[in-house]
Amino acid sequence: MISNNKNLVGVIGAGKFGVAIIRLLSKKSNVLVYVRSKPSYDNIKKLQKGEKPILPKNVEITMELKEIADKCDVIFPVIPATCFRNMIIELSPHLTSKHTIIHCIKGFDVNWPKKIQKGLPRLIRDDVKTMSEIIKEETNVKKIGCLAGPNLSVELLKDQPAATVIASPLKKVIITGRNLLKNPLFQIYGSKDILGVELCGAMKNIIAIAAGGLKGLGYGENCRALLISRGMVEMMYIGKFLGASFKPFIGLAGVGDLVATCSSELSRNFRLGYRMAKGEKLEDILKDIGEVVEGINTIKVITSLARSYEIKAPITMIMYKVIFKNLDVNTALRYLINYPLDTDIDFI
Repeated sequence: MISNNKNLVGVIGAGKFGVAIIRLLSKKSNVLVYVRSKPSYDNIKKLQKGEKPILPKNVEITMELKEIADKCDVIFPVIPATCFRNMIIELSPHLTSKHTIIHCIKGFDVNWPKKIQKGLPRLIRDDVKTMSEIIKEETNVKKIGCLAGPNLSVELLKDQPAATVIASPLKKVIITGRNLLKNPLFQIYGSKDILGVELCGAMKNIIAIAAGGLKGLGYGENCRALLISRGMVEMMYIGKFLGASFKPFIGLAGVGDLVATCSSELSRNFRLGYRMAKGEKLEDILKDIGEVVEGINTIKVITSLARSYEIKAPITMIMYKVIFKNLDVNTALRYLINYPLDTDIDFI
């Protein structure tokens, strides 16, 4: 039980990355965690027990969402992107201008057309929202930030050195996040381009699935370097079209996170691509992983936007065919290797 609520920080969600964020915050502050289900509640309690508990005693749990807003001025949502809008609508009546929300979510909220269409529905930019855009739409909160970077949860829980980016147009949001999270083994960098950082966090998952496929097929480091570099070009090209600057893409939230997720079996997206290349069925892999693999929805979203606006996105589009059209992974990756492109960078 937390004896006093001074410096009480809220976290919404308790998946693997959520637990890593809770643990980082608990080094400096008391933490109140909201979970929706009894199994999640019981898991947090379990993580606080034993000779070497993963979570300390200054972490308290609630199943009342309102309590997070009532007791915490700073809130870190760490839930799947597809659940975010409903959660923020439920939380909104209890939020005020005093609150700061720094989300840790790598994906999009999408307003898919209601009418049944043949093939992939065509999206426009207004149909696709980042989490910060949803917060602006659904609440009166002004202090909004995003956390993204090469932050594999398994390594964070082992206190291995890492760093992240907190992005916000408001410097005080970055300072707040830095003061709460920074420690000798966890560095915090700042960025004013919240859209760019959010796009990096979402789109790198597409490339990570492809990288896992390369590994699963037995290709080596030259091939992975090719994919990572061409993937970064594709991310920057799409990001520029959607209104972001180049800076986040060449920083920790961009190339840093891309390299980590394209190189590690600790990444859910990487594992998905790897196992598909080994011949496993998508539904079986997802059931076994047991958590949302954000890259799947992101592939669908970016493919739709690319088709609507005629954006060059060969990696995303070929991975769409792998995930949703049962294209053979080996055929897809051989296509990418031989994609007819003569100029390395042609849009800067």
